[in-house]
Amino acid sequence: MARGIGQYIVIRGLMIIPTILILYTIVFIFLRILPGNPVLAVVGTKNISPEQLQHLMKMLHGDFGVTLAFPMGKPVVEYLKLRFPATLELTIFGFTVSVLLGLLTGTIAATKKGTKIDTGMRLYSIIAYTLFIPWFGMMLQYVFGIHFHVLPTSGRIDPGIELQRITGLYVLDSILTGNWEAFASAIRHIILPATTLGIVLSGAYTRLVRNNMVDVLSQDFIRSYYARGVRDWKVTWYALKNAFIPVVTLMGLQFAILLGGAVLTETTFNWPGMGTFIVDRIDYRDYNAIQGAVVFFAFFVGLISLIVDIVYALLDPRVKY
Repeated sequence: MARGIGQYIVIRGLMIIPTILILYTIVFIFLRILPGNPVLAVVGTKNISPEQLQHLMKMLHGDFGVTLAFPMGKPVVEYLKLRFPATLELTIFGFTVSVLLGLLTGTIAATKKGTKIDTGMRLYSIIAYTLFIPWFGMMLQYVFGIHFHVLPTSGRIDPGIELQRITGLYVLDSILTGNWEAFASAIRHIILPATTLGIVLSGAYTRLVRNNMVDVLSQDFIRSYYARGVRDWKVTWYALKNAFIPVVTLMGLQFAILLGGAVLTETTFNWPGMGTFIVDRIDYRDYNAIQGAVVFFAFFVGLISLIVDIVYALLDPRVKY
């Protein structure tokens, strides 16, 4: 079995390489099709000699390279190191909220099948999944930030609070350094954007968990538990564990979507992550930065997909290696 799972992991891992190469090629072509020139976008209407223009246009090195927009000449890798932890932190918290809400509402709906509570949970899943992130985020900003003044509406931490960067994840760094003032500030800042993402994405979990649990609860082994007098909450827990395998796949896909699709949330909450970085670089036609960010995302999403495949193979014995 070890040899089978090992071969399975190697094959799945190698599939990441052509995926990244294909994506990189597509991004490269589309960026060159777009009108405009990255150098001219930076210098604007300033007079520049043909020799200087040619020199600037040779700043492509075949790797992530350096930025072509302000500040010019800064390695793209440095931006990735600075911005990616912010997106990852938002993704982790948003993902956690979505999974917990989805499992809770889906389980309640399944155990109350055919009742008004079940109808309410299903209605919640539809509304949550159709919410427009910028609108929903701004509503939360207005209610909790402007009206009640209980939560900040932008940024990652209060101005003036110093925090030693270790991982770039402010909540984790504040714990590692024992900076509880920074910890409280980082938690307060991430609540609204994480809640926005979490609620919107929880609808898919609600419906999937509900449908799978309804199927599991109708099986013979569940009826045998009830016949033996097993407590309701234990039966529900057993049913949830058996209904969890398809949810694992969705969890991996949602995490990848959160990583690559946090642009709207980051823009709404002025969150300094990869989403706002890519949007900013697109305005300047910064080929190097855009390609570097997309390839980095592709590699990370491929890694997440590999982990999901491995977990799925370990949980479900029907998967063939």
